[in-house]
Amino acid sequence: MTFPYRLERVGVIMSPQPGEPNEVEGVLNPGSGRGPDGELYLLPRLVAAGNVSRVGLARMIITDGVPTGVERQGVVLAPDRSWERGAGNAGTEDPRITWIEQLGRHVMTYVAYGPLGPRTAVATSVDLRIWTRHGPVHYAYDDALDLDLNLFPNKDTVFFPQPIIAPDGTESLAVLHRPMWDLEDLRPGQGSRPPAWLADPRQAIWISFVSLAEALHDLGALTRWRGHRYVAGPEYAFEELKIGGGPPPCRVPEGWLILHHGVTGELGNAFEPQQRVNYAAGAMILEADEPWWVLRRTAEPLLIAETDEERTGTVPNVVFPTAIEEIDGAPYVFYGMADSRIGVARLVRDDPGSLSADR
Repeated sequence: MTFPYRLERVGVIMSPQPGEPNEVEGVLNPGSGRGPDGELYLLPRLVAAGNVSRVGLARMIITDGVPTGVERQGVVLAPDRSWERGAGNAGTEDPRITWIEQLGRHVMTYVAYGPLGPRTAVATSVDLRIWTRHGPVHYAYDDALDLDLNLFPNKDTVFFPQPIIAPDGTESLAVLHRPMWDLEDLRPGQGSRPPAWLADPRQAIWISFVSLAEALHDLGALTRWRGHRYVAGPEYAFEELKIGGGPPPCRVPEGWLILHHGVTGELGNAFEPQQRVNYAAGAMILEADEPWWVLRRTAEPLLIAETDEERTGTVPNVVFPTAIEEIDGAPYVFYGMADSRIGVARLVRDDPGSLSADR
C-alpha cells in the first residue's frame, strides 16, 4: 500500500551567520511555534566552538506563502545549569516544541548534555522567548517490565498536542522518546543493557504518559513520565541501525502522522559527532486513540541526503526533521542538514484528505 504523504524540498532557510560565535559549528534541528504576535518562529540549535549548543529564536520570513529565511532574535536557552554542563561538553540541544492548548503553553523537550551524557529535559513558555525550566525527566520504574529508564540516556523526545486516554485509563499527555541502551561510552565495560524481554536491542521509538490533571496542577509533572511502551523499531533498510522521532505528531484522517529518522552506516562514540552514518526521513501513522499501535509506515524514505547542503557539513549525509508548521493551509517541515544548516520541505498528501489544522 502506497504511503499517502511525501516531502518536496523548498530550500535552505537558515545557515550559520559569518562572524557569529554562537553559530561557528552550525545551526540545525529547530523547534518551532507561533508567538502571541501571530508570527511563526524557529528555535534552532546554535552550536558554538567546542560543540557547545544553545537554543536561539528566529522569526520566519514568509514570501508568497513560503518560508524563505529568518530574522535572528537572540538566544532563549543556554547551558547555564549544572546538569546541562559536563567536563568537555555542554548543551541545550535539539529542541522539539509542542503547543498544548489545555496548558496554554508551548512545551519544549530538549537534550541537556551534562555530566552523564544526553538527558531529556523539559521547559515551558507562553511566548517562545521566556522559558521556565522544569528539569530533567524522571521515569517511573516499571517492575512488571523490569525497566528503569532513569539509567539510560534518552533523545528525540516530543509531546503530542492533544491529550489521550492512557492505557491506565487516565486522561494524559503522551510523549514519544528514544532510550539508548548502550552504556559503554558512559561507563566502559557495561556494554548494552536493554530489557531482557526486548527482542531487538536497536534504538527505537517508545511512548510514555503524563497525567493531564497533575500537569494542570503543577507544570513540574511534565517531567514525570510513566506507562512506558515500545512503539516501533528499525524495520526497513534505511533504518538498519536505529530510528528516532521527529516533529510533534500531526492529526490526520487515519490517526497520528509522525515523521521519524532512520539511520544506516557505522556508529562511533554515541556522544560525539558521527562521520560514517546516513540519516533519512521516514513516516508512520499511529492509531488515533491508542498511538502506541502503528497502522502504516514508509518502506522507503520520504527524504534522503542528496543536495550539497545535506551531504556536506559537521555530520555528512543527514536529513533530520524536527519541526512542522502550517502556512497558508500547507504544512512545511523544517529539518537539519548535515548538522550544519536548516532546510524546509513541503509535506504533500497525494490522495484525498488533508492534515488537520489541530497539531
